[in-house]
Amino acid sequence: MVHRVMQRVDVVLDQRLREAIATVVQEQTRSVLPRLREEIESVVRHAVYEAVADELASGAPSVPKG
Repeated sequence: MVHRVMQRVDVVLDQRLREAIATVVQEQTRSVLPRLREEIESVVRHAVYEAVADELASGAPSVPKG
């Protein structure tokens, strides 16, 4: 009987812990998302700025793609 009770407890704990962890991860992700977006925007903006500056500094004529 003790073994069966422990098995049931194990199943219930597993399910409830998964739900609790998922909730915490979801909340943390939501709180980090705005800052992450800002960082990504900054990195992309800086990369584009550098690429354009390098291109202008090289004096190479631009070749339109199409």
